[in-house]
This record gives sequence, structure tokens and C-alpha cells, in this order.
Amino acid sequence: HAMDSKVGEVLLYYCYCEVKDPEKLCAWQKALCQHLHLTGKVRVASEGINGTVGGSKVATNLYIEVMLSQPLFKDILCQEDFKSSAGGAHCFPDLRVGVFQEIVPMGIDPKIVSYKETGIHLSPQEFHREVEQYLSQACHGQSDTILLDCRNFYESKIGHFQGCLAPDIRKFSYFPSYVDENLELFKDKRVLMYCTGGIRCERGSAYLRSKAVCREVYQLKGGIHKYLEEFPDGFYRGKLFVFDDRYAICSNEDIISACKYCGTLWDEYKLCSSQHCRQLVLTCPSCRNKGLTACCPVCQEKELKVASMASGQTLKEECECTRRRPRVPIEHVSQNTLDTGKD
Repeated sequence: HAMDSKVGEVLLYYCYCEVKDPEKLCAWQKALCQHLHLTGKVRVASEGINGTVGGSKVATNLYIEVMLSQPLFKDILCQEDFKSSAGGAHCFPDLRVGVFQEIVPMGIDPKIVSYKETGIHLSPQEFHREVEQYLSQACHGQSDTILLDCRNFYESKIGHFQGCLAPDIRKFSYFPSYVDENLELFKDKRVLMYCTGGIRCERGSAYLRSKAVCREVYQLKGGIHKYLEEFPDGFYRGKLFVFDDRYAICSNEDIISACKYCGTLWDEYKLCSSQHCRQLVLTCPSCRNKGLTACCPVCQEKELKVASMASGQTLKEECECTRRRPRVPIEHVSQNTLDTGKD
């Protein structure tokens, strides 16, 4: 029936607000999603709610309607806060609704760094103008601005704003340490921050502001999602990484990343073929056909070992890619090394 039809959508949204009884909100939310046959992930906390859910168009529209009339969010959440893309319930393996300390896992107690101390929100149009100005100034080596991608390396690798600084971090919970280790970089700078849907910037900008080194901190309201609605061919090039089975959504035809094995242009992620491993790997069809399906040689070997091992034994995920990566990179960036070209 209509609620299970394949042509649906995936919604992404968040709402910061005071939640007196997170457990109760969680139970309500779970029942609502089940009732509408939605799959996905919803995080509830005393600081609000953050969700991405997929289902039929009928179901997602009803979901938005119900969310907008829920007394908790009534005066805070609006239609505009829901970002949508083509998809459906099939984009997620199941439904997970839970109570957490933070609605976005930065690893810093919300009482210490609150979303209330956030940066200045810029509309996609305002952000576009800022980036335009930044790129033209950076061309002449005279920018006092940093365009900061606060997502993880595997997200920015397949799509990002031209001229951005994209930290080589694996989790958002490493972002605060990244800021701490690179404070010198942010000194007296105007920072333009962006992420997928805006939520990581809410806490990330608050954290950066708490260090009192930047001149100003701005963030893209609604994230890359909303920017691409207005500027599908703007300064964001490549695909937008999403946290569901699609891995990426596309707004322009640019491919900015390469196959790990042969270097041909490629930006479609697959999970590493080694069972224990959760790494994503960029490997093109012809390399996959040659059996190059793991994220690194260690995993490729492990896969063969596992095949000949008695089942039931488990291997810890440890591969070259994770071992070699410093948890928190230290940037040695002079302004002119920020690549402002089409990279």
C-alpha cells in the first residue's frame, strides 16, 4: 500500500529545545515512526531531537505535519527545517530511536558547550556570497577567512566547497581536539563553517567560539543540503555524503575523488569486503572485478585469513587506514596552501 511504495523520500532534520522527559519523547517518536512505516535513526536528548527517516511520500509528509504540531517543537521547528531527498524506507536497514546525552555526538557535555552559544547563521544566498568573496580574495593571497568543513574526511573527500579546509578526522567527536590543536590557525580569522544539514555546526561553532580566538564565526543554515537546493551548480563540487545505504546524493556531475587502487575518477563508496571492517572504500568496477575490494592490504589479507578460519573467532578492526591516520591532524597551513582552485 501507499506507505510502502518505493518512490519516497528521506528526511533530515533537527531541533534544539528543552526536553523535560526524553524517555517519553523517545517512546512517542518510536510509535510515530512505526505507525508510518518509517525506517532510519532518531536521537533524542534533553537538548532536543535529531533524525533522519525514510518512507513513502505520504508517510514523510504526515511525519512533518505531526512533528510541526507536537507542542515541544511547535514554535521552534518549521517546514523549512526538514531537508528532503529522493529515497524511501529501503535506504535504512531498520528503525532506531534512542535517548542520548547529545543529539549530535561531539563528546562534550551540552551543559559545558551549549548550542545556545552558536555562530551567526547565514542563508544559502548569504553563504554563497561569502564564499564567492573569499575565493576571489584568496586568489590574490589576501584572505582573513577560513572556509571550514566540519564533517569527516570520508565525507569531504567525495564533495566539498572549493577552497575549504577539510580536517582529516574520522569522527565528529575528534573535532574539539582538532580545534584545540590548531588554535593558531583560527586566530583572528573569520570562519565560515558548514556541514551536511547544519547540526554539527550548531555545536562545532559554539565550541570554536568558546575558545575566543576567532574574529567571527558564521555557519551555513540548513547545511549543504539547503545550499544545493538553491545552488546545484554553485561552489560545492562533487557529491553529498549521507548516512544511509545510499552513501551519497548528487547535485552536479563533478567527480572529485579517485579510485584507491587505479586512480581513475570514482566517488561511489562500498563497505570494505573484510567482514569485521567498517571502513568505506572507493574502488572502481574494474578494480573490484580484479578482487580489489578491501580498504587496505591488511584487510585484504585478513579477509583471506578469515575465510580459512574457524567461524566464531572475531578479529578486531585494525587496518592500515585507521592506524596510519593521526586521530587529530595538526595543520601547517599558510593561506596560499589552501587550494582555492577546482581541486
